[in-house]
Amino acid sequence: MAPTPRRRSRRSTPDVLAAADAWFLAHGLTYFVPEVRGRVRDGLRPRRLLPLAVLVLLVSAAAAGLLAWATGQISTAPAVLLSLGAAGAAAYALTVLRAGPIVTWALGRTFGSLRSLLPMMTRALPLLLVFVTFLFINAEVWQLSASLTTGTLWLVVLLFVGLALGFLLVRLPEEVDLVDDAVDDAFLRRACAGTPLEEACEEVLDDGRGAEVVALAQVEGFERWNLVIVLLVIQAVQVLLLAGTVLLFFLLFGTLAMNEEVQLAWTGLDPADLRQLPGLSNVSVPLFQVSLFLAAFSSLYLTVSTVTDETYREHFFASVVSELRTAVGMRAVYLALRTRRSP
Repeated sequence: MAPTPRRRSRRSTPDVLAAADAWFLAHGLTYFVPEVRGRVRDGLRPRRLLPLAVLVLLVSAAAAGLLAWATGQISTAPAVLLSLGAAGAAAYALTVLRAGPIVTWALGRTFGSLRSLLPMMTRALPLLLVFVTFLFINAEVWQLSASLTTGTLWLVVLLFVGLALGFLLVRLPEEVDLVDDAVDDAFLRRACAGTPLEEACEEVLDDGRGAEVVALAQVEGFERWNLVIVLLVIQAVQVLLLAGTVLLFFLLFGTLAMNEEVQLAWTGLDPADLRQLPGLSNVSVPLFQVSLFLAAFSSLYLTVSTVTDETYREHFFASVVSELRTAVGMRAVYLALRTRRSP
């Protein structure tokens, strides 16, 4: 009995491509759409980027200088300059560089799967808290934290955050590269299943173009960075949630265990200088400073652990690997369709 031929798609190629574009935009794959990539390239041209960068730098420098003069703390100036510069770069990326939908989808993906974060917390937090608690009950750490001005403490936090982000930007592209290393026909069918390109994938493979599609599966350029940004946001939000848990733990533990006499003895402050946070009469400024310092350090520790330790990597990446594979497979079929459509 002769095999039954596969049913061909009734939709035209332009309709399939339009549906795929809409799917990409809805799933945080903005840079997978050629028209969007073109606008992003325009946004990176020096004639558009440099004037705005100079404006942001001037405004940030003016604000940093004014705050440093008002507070009398020189360290406030670089802290404010770095913070406002980073905020300006982030705003430009979210708007002009069309990274907003990518970040929005990644945030929704993260907060929609908080339940899967709990197993990782039960593995990472206990060991981390045991280690960091020894620092928390150390007088030298309290003396160091209490001696830091507001600007210096903020610079230390920015240093830890910058190191963590730099580490992720080095390691996460390697995770993306692993996804497109083993692409075959079965990979493409699994990736396109349930998407607008499911039928198109079958048609392309039936036409004997499997090798051509597999060759197109190597993700490069803006599309590669699209996937890196998704992983970066998911990873950063999860680490921030864990670091926030550490901060709250030490604030609560310090409020219960570290009375005023202990804090004065460890910090060397006079009783008149032991100020409380506004609105939180039980939380002193030194307690908040040491808790924030240890939480920032914990964020760097957690970032390194979740990327390098195999146990942690399974919990962080296993839940998003399927999305990455879908993106890689759909992109290959999408490019094959656009190539066939071109004259």
